[in-house]
Amino acid sequence: MEQKNKVRIGITIGDVSGIGPEVILKTLADNRVLHYCTPVIYGTAGAVNFYRKQLALENFSFQVISSADQAQPRKVNVLNCQEEELEFTPGKPSAATGTLARLALFKAAEDLKAGLIQAIVTAPIDKDNIQGEGFQFPGHTEFFTHYFDAPESLMFLVADKLRVATATGHMPLKEVASRITPELLIRKLTILDSSLRKDFGIQKPKIAVLGLNPHAGENGLLGTEEAEIIAPVIEQLKTKGNLVFGPFPADGFFGTRSYEKFDATLALYHDQGLIPFKTLAFERGVNFTAGLPVVRTSPDHGTAYNIAGQNKADETSFREALFAALDILKARTPLA
Repeated sequence: MEQKNKVRIGITIGDVSGIGPEVILKTLADNRVLHYCTPVIYGTAGAVNFYRKQLALENFSFQVISSADQAQPRKVNVLNCQEEELEFTPGKPSAATGTLARLALFKAAEDLKAGLIQAIVTAPIDKDNIQGEGFQFPGHTEFFTHYFDAPESLMFLVADKLRVATATGHMPLKEVASRITPELLIRKLTILDSSLRKDFGIQKPKIAVLGLNPHAGENGLLGTEEAEIIAPVIEQLKTKGNLVFGPFPADGFFGTRSYEKFDATLALYHDQGLIPFKTLAFERGVNFTAGLPVVRTSPDHGTAYNIAGQNKADETSFREALFAALDILKARTPLA
């Protein structure tokens, strides 16, 4: 246990007018979490205290630090990312809440790169409201990919043995087909295979690939990408010894629970993968950015402004994200 206490996990507060602070505090209010890691919340003490009072977490305590290397084991640590007092209303995002979300993310990423923390768990941001100087990205995944100079990354959603990755991420649907190239699929499948081995300890990963079109193209009647692009890539990877199969019609694949036969599934666009994943595992799902030299996870939900500040948010997904980060760290750096 003492060894695990040395693992510092950075937690970005996200948009404080959403449910991020609530799920963070509910997770960390269980003191057992502190046996496994030293949490550092990047945000403001004022915001944390606001939600502590609103949630009536009378036994929840924290200490304010000015640097992550001051973080104390077995305590919740809060690092102030701005000096001025933040005024906000739950459920109502503002320029100020977007700025804090951005500053918290920048500081946590900086500390992760410097080795002051060992992983990051990100609370939900408002992808529009967070835009500003230094952040012009569709979301967290793209930001971390850029910040850590990764040539490629992969949005990878996990919940126990259900694992779904997406070949393309946050982009308009009309752009997806033109982005599906042999080169892209090979890169994404290579990252997925590597992550399953390195981060999840699966020695010979078995991966399913979905089709782009309805019924996986119906032999060319509904589209040709399956025959011209996807199937040849699968065959190419098979000749190299990879256990890759498909392309499968997405609806029947999930409807018949065929995903249970595979270690992971590669969907070709955001909603194709995330709709079935969240239907099956919304409360416990984790979003993991595979392909990075660092570990970053998040809950699989958004800011949920409609229930913010009402003590209605379920913290299960955030708690799962925190422990997933710890599990992946352990898989990457096994104890001697």
